[in-house]
Amino acid sequence: MKTLCFTLGLLLLAACCCDAMPKALQFNMAPGNCCFNLYTRSLPSKLVSYITKTHSSCRKQAFIVRTIRGRQICYSRTFQWAQDVYNQLHNTKGSGQQH
Repeated sequence: MKTLCFTLGLLLLAACCCDAMPKALQFNMAPGNCCFNLYTRSLPSKLVSYITKTHSSCRKQAFIVRTIRGRQICYSRTFQWAQDVYNQLHNTKGSGQQH
């Protein structure tokens, strides 16, 4: 009985400490980056390297802007500048294809 309890305890400890879950599953289960403070001043568009929306489970729905220097800034989804930059960057990805 002691051996069984010891073995089950080790198995439980290994399961808790193991980080063997594939990263794809971890990403889909986690809410990702959420925003808590929202910036209210626009940036020059040339300083934006990437923009994405926060996960749907985040309390504040926002855009996350990454600058060319790697800084991340959050903007409200209703902030017109952020909407324009998001649309500009995401609509140009498909350009250049022949129809």
